[in-house]
Amino acid sequence: MSVARIVEISALSNKSFDDAVQEGIARANKTLRHVTGAWVKDMRVEVQEGKVVGYQVNMQVTFLMEDAMG
Repeated sequence: MSVARIVEISALSNKSFDDAVQEGIARANKTLRHVTGAWVKDMRVEVQEGKVVGYQVNMQVTFLMEDAMG
């Protein structure tokens, strides 16, 4: 039996939404073990002087809980 937990994170990129997702997952992997997936809940862009200058994703990251005995 396995139990999963979900945390919500926000990630930013000045390149693309895909890059923001990659950055968010990479950062989650630094502090969470056994990351199994993510659901992108929200995407937004930052605009300055009529141009897109930033991409933000809010996502829920799923990871498996470790057994306290092992």
